[in-house]
Amino acid sequence: MDWAKLSETSHYQTALAVKQSLDEQNIADATQGIEELIEALGRSDKRALRSQLTRLMAHILKWKIQPQQRSRSWLATITDARIEIADLLEDELSLKNSIPELWPKCFNAAKRLARDETGIEPAISMLSEKQVFEEEYSL
Repeated sequence: MDWAKLSETSHYQTALAVKQSLDEQNIADATQGIEELIEALGRSDKRALRSQLTRLMAHILKWKIQPQQRSRSWLATITDARIEIADLLEDELSLKNSIPELWPKCFNAAKRLARDETGIEPAISMLSEKQVFEEEYSL
């Protein structure tokens, strides 16, 4: 069984294949499948956190560099991304340890997104955790 390929394709199908290996008493194969599934689930959670953090930072950058364009939609996106991140962290506490590692990559991606969406190169060198997670944004 190519567990790595299967776990990249479908977590559900991987779990079914692990069950089948266990039913067949193939413990070594099932163990390998479980290990691959654990790795795949960890990558998936990290990807979700990275995506939401990038989306949140991009909207905060747009908020800061283009105040005349601020809208309820931008505000709702900031709120929604914060909620999604909080939910991810609540479901998987260990993801909080990934934030410092992801921060620069997410910020750089957010900066590119903000530039592409506004046509303005953000002159902001970094966002703080306070700006991203705690600062109040309102119209």
